[in-house]
Amino acid sequence: MTGAAERKITALRGNDVTLAEAADEFLSTNRAANPNTHRAYASAIDRTIECLGGGDRRLDDVADTEIGQALTALWGKCKPATWNRNRAAVSSWLTWCQAKKHWAAPSVPADAERRHEPVDETKAVGKTSIQRLLSRRDIPLRERTLWRMLYETAARAAEILSLNVEDLDLENRRAPLKSKGGDTEWVYWDAGTARLLPRLLRLPDSHPDGPTRTHGPLFLSMRKPVPARRPGPEHICPHTGRARLGYDRARVLLEQYAGLDLHQLRHSAATHLGEAKVPLQLILAKTRHKNPRTAMRYTRPGGEAVAEITGILAPPRRTH
Repeated sequence: MTGAAERKITALRGNDVTLAEAADEFLSTNRAANPNTHRAYASAIDRTIECLGGGDRRLDDVADTEIGQALTALWGKCKPATWNRNRAAVSSWLTWCQAKKHWAAPSVPADAERRHEPVDETKAVGKTSIQRLLSRRDIPLRERTLWRMLYETAARAAEILSLNVEDLDLENRRAPLKSKGGDTEWVYWDAGTARLLPRLLRLPDSHPDGPTRTHGPLFLSMRKPVPARRPGPEHICPHTGRARLGYDRARVLLEQYAGLDLHQLRHSAATHLGEAKVPLQLILAKTRHKNPRTAMRYTRPGGEAVAEITGILAPPRRTH
């Protein structure tokens, strides 16, 4: 066999491909074109690579059992949804390496199987409870604005956190988002968010009528990032030097203040629209779901609505 042929077979088997190179190639494909998808895939894959010993390690040197051990070490004690999400990201990466690039790559072992996610019928929070939460005066402006915006737009938290100030159409109360397929979609908010946004955009310590932020991330962290953890320039506010608020921090704060998950605000919005007898077609447009069956899962009547109609079943009142 000639040297050229041997090199070709070696390349096909991926003997010279490192974990970092394989990850970079995968993350540059259309599968990760959406910024939110790219961020989720990159986080799961990078953490797995670090757990496997670093990006310089060869792809074909990793065994299936090591993949399972890394997944268990990183997310084994997490909730089923977290485990499934990160497992799926790593599995997609490794499957792509095998099927598309024909590299000798490990697989997610059978014992690291997808976990059952129990259906939570109480995910939707009552409308009264939502309004009470969003009216609390002990909650910082940033959180009140974010939660109000998530509820009024019925958007995914990662989508709203990815917005920049220059994306906002304040006059028409809307902003564009990139869908999973790359299309531009619009989210709309109402008066509650519209009242809070101008206050959020004011520069720190400025007069109410003073200068406001015009570019950079909409929701900011409270402190400037340290040099070792400084994100890309697109995630830094040019006015304050602060970084974009991360999903994990936003999740922790809502849990601390209200014991809720970020997704419950979107779920509750869809449920309240359904309880108000808004047609499913309009709810689909609001939540931007593609499959009606998926949207129907979010529009089951909540506890308040069920309690209200229970009065219909009560015995008739006596007139004397």
